[in-house]
Amino acid sequence: MEVTKLKLVFLFFFATIIPSLWANIAEFDEYWKQRADQAWQNTVAAYDPSPGNVTSNLNYNVNKALIKSGNITRGFEGVSGNNTRRNLRGKHTKYKLNGVCSATNPIDRCWRCRKNWAKNRKKLANCVLGFGHKTEGGKQGRYYLVTDNSDNDMINPKPGTLRHAVIQKQPLWIIFAHDMNIKLSQELLVQSKKTIDGRGANVHIAYGAGITLQFVDNVIIHNIHIHHIVKSSGGLIRDSIDHYGYRTVGDGDGISIFGSTNVWLDHLSMSECQDGLIDAIQGSTAITISNCHFTHHNDVILLGASDSYARDKLMQVTLAFNHFGKELIQRMPRCRWGFFHVVNNDYTHWKMYAIGGSMHPTIISQGNRFIAPDDPKAKEITNRNYAAKSEWRKWIWRSEGDLFMNGAFFRTSGPPKQPKWKFNKLDMIKAKPATFVRRLTRFAGALHCRKKVKC
Repeated sequence: MEVTKLKLVFLFFFATIIPSLWANIAEFDEYWKQRADQAWQNTVAAYDPSPGNVTSNLNYNVNKALIKSGNITRGFEGVSGNNTRRNLRGKHTKYKLNGVCSATNPIDRCWRCRKNWAKNRKKLANCVLGFGHKTEGGKQGRYYLVTDNSDNDMINPKPGTLRHAVIQKQPLWIIFAHDMNIKLSQELLVQSKKTIDGRGANVHIAYGAGITLQFVDNVIIHNIHIHHIVKSSGGLIRDSIDHYGYRTVGDGDGISIFGSTNVWLDHLSMSECQDGLIDAIQGSTAITISNCHFTHHNDVILLGASDSYARDKLMQVTLAFNHFGKELIQRMPRCRWGFFHVVNNDYTHWKMYAIGGSMHPTIISQGNRFIAPDDPKAKEITNRNYAAKSEWRKWIWRSEGDLFMNGAFFRTSGPPKQPKWKFNKLDMIKAKPATFVRRLTRFAGALHCRKKVKC
């Protein structure tokens, strides 16, 4: 594996030039150069040259969780696996079945439905699966309690605010003292080894700027609402306790992941951002996006922003147990270059297409439910309008165990035989078929967790 990684470093050093756009950095000084160099080293270290092992391990855990719950053949009371669209928006006010707390997928089963969850918050860091499975966030650090929802000083943030918490250099597990609506005046620049944990409070980041992870490693964002994000004006912004610099205008993304590794986004409710809900670009890798609920948006998720940025060949992302809901249009996700595992998600709405890509990404779709819109021109799940058929027919886009409803269809491509991923014997288990998806994604989005009550 080390030899393979050294070859990758050599290849991309000569194949890639420094990109002309550095995600709103007006002056690429020595500080940012050092961070960019370290971030690329993190990308190479996080890259898995045998991605099939990761996807198969996730499949194994899904199967194990369903068997353990005793629900391998039993659906929820009054719920059919083939039920049509769900009408959900924002947080899910119901997270119990028949009055009993229920965790329905392997990530949730790892931490949910325990009364003492608030005393053992950091257990969450042991629960991530997929390509982000090594993410610890702020597990090794102390707790930081956010008590103030203001965001008025970009250079000297007030102690007790979210901005003051995320610029600290040491690992931190950030929690909230009470319900909060936080309107960010400028993009929130998060340092490495941070967990933003909204459990126990109803936390909304809305009507202001979004969250930026730039050249960082090990970040968890969990159980918050992010919506109505707008472009930020730019200006002098502190990004760590010992550095601040001038930032250009922000795009209006909900969460922007730029040159960052080991990132886990879980149980987020996201909608109506000015640009994308989630962008992961410029050499980002080792990312898991799970248990999220997306609604009311055009460009939902962008994974790789440039056809010319070859370093994104190392991008590896898992999307699992998410619900793509009402009033979505496209990019769920839109992929370039890398390897993308899309497993057990519920696609109940799209207006143009669900999954798109260019620059020969590998996309493995397993056990998803796709409900096409009534528009006869939008039945196809996939979109490759960016390339000629002679080119995209070689790309590896596979569909395994997916459920197609209302005329939905997935146009596969690549060699007729399954590529020989390096699976081990234990992990050779398929993802659960899409008839289980409603169960697996039932509690997608921000949860209503309260202390001393099962969440």
